[in-house]
Amino acid sequence: MRDVAIIGVGCTKFGELWDRSFRDIFVEAGVSSLEDAGIQGEDIGGIYVGNMSGGRFVEQEHIGSLIADYSGLASTLHVPATRVEAACASGGLALRQAIFAIASGYNDIVVAAGAEKMTDVSPDIATDALAAAADREWEGIVGATFPGLYAMIARLHMHTYGTTSEQLASVSVKNHHNGTMNPIAQFRNEITIDTVLNSSMVADPLHMFDCSPISDGASSVVLTTADAAKKYTDTPVYIKATALACDTISLHDRPDITTLGATVEAGKRAYRMAGLTSKNIDLVEVHDCFTIAEICAIEDLGFFKKGEGGRATYDGETAIDAQIPINPSGGLKTCGHPVGATGIKQAVEITEQLRGTAGKRQVDGAEVGMTHNVGGTGGTAVVHIFSRNR
Repeated sequence: MRDVAIIGVGCTKFGELWDRSFRDIFVEAGVSSLEDAGIQGEDIGGIYVGNMSGGRFVEQEHIGSLIADYSGLASTLHVPATRVEAACASGGLALRQAIFAIASGYNDIVVAAGAEKMTDVSPDIATDALAAAADREWEGIVGATFPGLYAMIARLHMHTYGTTSEQLASVSVKNHHNGTMNPIAQFRNEITIDTVLNSSMVADPLHMFDCSPISDGASSVVLTTADAAKKYTDTPVYIKATALACDTISLHDRPDITTLGATVEAGKRAYRMAGLTSKNIDLVEVHDCFTIAEICAIEDLGFFKKGEGGRATYDGETAIDAQIPINPSGGLKTCGHPVGATGIKQAVEITEQLRGTAGKRQVDGAEVGMTHNVGGTGGTAVVHIFSRNR
């Protein structure tokens, strides 16, 4: 197996991109990543595109062919493009498949991308499409959508560990602060704990500002072998681990819904593959679709003991200048969450951090980073570890 590196990244702004189509935003992100890598279309051996629900959001299936066509890579080059779906973890899984293509020796240069256009439909349709990432027969049929499901996780976490609404709100406050420094973020405004607690209740105990938004956006990374990476860039970022784990799709089959078993196992597999522990990680992009999701993630990945994630966040232990910065990009909460693009956007952020090009949100001395991308309420978890050094 060959070692793999990222040599180019690209990302659109996330938000309500009503003036651009699904194909427009993908091409924008893809072209940016190719220009960053200094390669041409004929260099590409394959494309893996994370996309959860093009059929519902833009009434378009056959995403792989569409992307290859509109990127100008189909009619003469016939570049193979594959759509990858794992609900909100589609982007992370697309990156994993692209890594395999390089590591196996099948391809020498591959694009891993993600795109979702969610705001062209009504909120009701978007909510119903997202609900398909849960168990439709056992959860969706009784009206359980993701705010309600994550609210149950939050309520049990509060009951078991004493986590407070103020601690949940501190996740959002931190991520909004980080988002003010990120030019792609959908929301770039500071908020306070009172802002969160006084916002509309969505599903008790989760307020509106505890929830990530519905968003449009696309992101892309270019991969090649570690041996070849220095031919394209002076600052390659090396992929030290890729790990995937699955769990029951529905909450009711799990022994403890405050622990996402897929995250725990994917994290363990990634640490083992990289030969590292949580103490070796300098920063993490976790899947904060709701504030409780970030708290569970930093516990399940081993950065804090179970039950201490809320207190640690409230006390500032996950800020950009703290020992373990969590979501320096602003996370899903403030960057936005175009579901197919999120896992790739996380890799873009870590790449920029390890290159030292993250601007005002730069984590000093960052050498090793991690991404954590979740599908549904934890039915799928994808974890990657990246390093500035081979």
